Amino acid sequence: MNIIYHQGLTSTDWFSKNIFEQMANIGSEIFRTISWREKKPDFSQKAFFRGLELLDLTAEDPNNCDRLTEILRTREALVDYFVYDNEYKSSDKLWQDYFYAYNYAARVAI
Repeated sequence: MNIIYHQGLTSTDWFSKNIFEQMANIGSEIFRTISWREKKPDFSQKAFFRGLELLDLTAEDPNNCDRLTEILRTREALVDYFVYDNEYKSSDKLWQDYFYAYNYAARVAI
């Protein structure tokens, strides 16, 4: 069963954004995942799935072929951290720092 979280978002719309904007948007969902984890676990889980959906769209973007390894490894590490046993030893701070860099780059690029 495939659930679409961003129903109004088309691949054309998403592909028109640069990698910094795409990753910054993904980061917003991951920030929500982290901040809601304790207070509202169901909201946190939905934010996480929205983030994965955006990551998958980012991986499908033909403009990101040269970054595909990083995108897919990011996805793998996020799933490891939020769903499995955190074998990569990630932390909330690591993910926040990682995505803050993309937020900054997106702001500078505009």
